[in-house]
Amino acid sequence: MKTLLRLLLKSQHQRNRSGPAQTEKGMTLVELLVGAIMAFLIITPMLSFVVDMLNTDRREQVKSNTEQDLQAAVDFISEDLSQAIYIYDQAGITAITAAKLPPPPANTTGTPILVFWKRQLMKNSLPINTTVSTKKPSECQNKPTDCNDTYVLSLVAYYQIKDSTPNSTWCQPSGGTCPNRIARYEIREPIRNPYTIDATKPYYDAADLSDSQKGSDAFNKDFDFSKPTVNVTMGANFPDPQILVNYIDHSSTQVPIPTGSQCQSLLGVTPPSPPATFNANDLLITDGSTHSFYSCVDTSRNIARVTIRGNSLRRLQADADYDANKLAYFPTATVQVQGLGGLGK
Repeated sequence: MKTLLRLLLKSQHQRNRSGPAQTEKGMTLVELLVGAIMAFLIITPMLSFVVDMLNTDRREQVKSNTEQDLQAAVDFISEDLSQAIYIYDQAGITAITAAKLPPPPANTTGTPILVFWKRQLMKNSLPINTTVSTKKPSECQNKPTDCNDTYVLSLVAYYQIKDSTPNSTWCQPSGGTCPNRIARYEIREPIRNPYTIDATKPYYDAADLSDSQKGSDAFNKDFDFSKPTVNVTMGANFPDPQILVNYIDHSSTQVPIPTGSQCQSLLGVTPPSPPATFNANDLLITDGSTHSFYSCVDTSRNIARVTIRGNSLRRLQADADYDANKLAYFPTATVQVQGLGGLGK
């Protein structure tokens, strides 16, 4: 009896375990199609929203980066210009022969937009007098207490540079028209020797100077401010430029075009009385095409107003031309500075 009961219970237990598995069913094809369609209708708009959000974020990021770059550039130029002694207007730059100004780098075209002379501080570079143990400027680094600060002249030139090769480092993303960039040249004189007794040798010998004190090979020691467009440089052995900022707008159509009359108004220039001549166009210095980097200069008052227009969309696409309906992506920065440098004695 016990054995029969045990067999019945075992059989019922096995039947209970196998019963639910036999009643389970899978999804039908119609149910699968309905689920796929519902997932598509829900996920597709969400995916489009996410992609749009990412693109918007990228555009806002490059716009912010361009604005910051332009502001940093005008701040640098402003500080540079504040030390200016003499700023060339358009007539002055034209009067300087092309061979006397630095050429643009290879495979590029370039236009000088802002050219001026300034005084540059050289700290602890001039022996205090001839009685101290330090006799040469090159020795000042080891014994700075024997040396004073001094100033040297520097010719500074800001160029608008454009690549002619679409695959260069400065032309990314590649293809289309390359963005413009701003490059800075500086040609510095060597340290003068105030203790010399030979008027024909106003400078220390090269052997007495460190590399940073020797100045530039392109500096012309015959330059005289009484003739600012003569003997400006040696016309050769120019130093390499330093790149100040990239992604300056390259567009040449439908862009704002500055005029000499606008410069006259912005700088507050009053034309001289006859018989003196005046041409407002001499105040404006631009490349004549993109007008994305230009300056207004009043040489007589040593004032310059510099304007830079960027192109943030060029960071994302190769065909990003100027669009007046998208001005937020073509930010502009402007600064006006009066040079306060002096020649001294």
